[in-house]
Amino acid sequence: MMAAGDWGSHRKKSFLVSALYAAFIFGGRHVMNKRAKFELRKPLVLWSLSLAVFSIFGALRTGAYMLYILMTKGLKYSVCDQGFYNGPVSKFWAYAFVLSKAPELGDTIFIILRKQKLIFLHWYHHITVLLYSWYSYKDMVAGGGWFMTMNYGVHSVMYSYYALRAAGFRVSRKFAMFITLSQITQMLVGCVVNYLVFHWMQQDQCYSHFPNIFWSSLMYLSYLVLFCHFFFEAYIGKMRKTTKAD
Repeated sequence: MMAAGDWGSHRKKSFLVSALYAAFIFGGRHVMNKRAKFELRKPLVLWSLSLAVFSIFGALRTGAYMLYILMTKGLKYSVCDQGFYNGPVSKFWAYAFVLSKAPELGDTIFIILRKQKLIFLHWYHHITVLLYSWYSYKDMVAGGGWFMTMNYGVHSVMYSYYALRAAGFRVSRKFAMFITLSQITQMLVGCVVNYLVFHWMQQDQCYSHFPNIFWSSLMYLSYLVLFCHFFFEAYIGKMRKTTKAD
């Protein structure tokens, strides 16, 4: 396991991985236009279930750390704490989180090979999270514990849902709405955490730097807008159309 401070040499690789990912998206869709779709139901179940289990363990381990810090030392310490990156347990899950952003790109492989609709939010989110995570890990910036723990938590529910759907189980539409609302909440909290980091950084109580806060805030704000738009289009808009049709 590589220490956060030694991660610098891997930052540039995130751009290469992202470029290859983008090339696969456009190249793969072009190739699949002339081919029949693949079902890939069993591989998708295994894939989603694996990521669900990984995310659940990550959420439990990082969540326990963050809850302990929050309850014993308060909100400011939980936001500004850099111990998350080198704690006995949390450092492994911080490292695993950063690494996981590369294999998580595999979600898109299934979408393309199964010829499902690929929305901008999906691939934009994957690329930017990968770039930001790999960029920020070395600096051990404040707020990282909150960002990673929230992501683990939301992904544990999201990938469990994907696994159930892929396995053929009928899952209530309300559960899908709950997941999207959880993602919107995650982005709102992310924006608040960035504000707190910036505020406390001015008082020399939080370690970060302006470029990181700027890109992180821009990222979370863009996610917030995109997820709100998705929620409206996928749920509210369809409900209105159904009501009018009735």
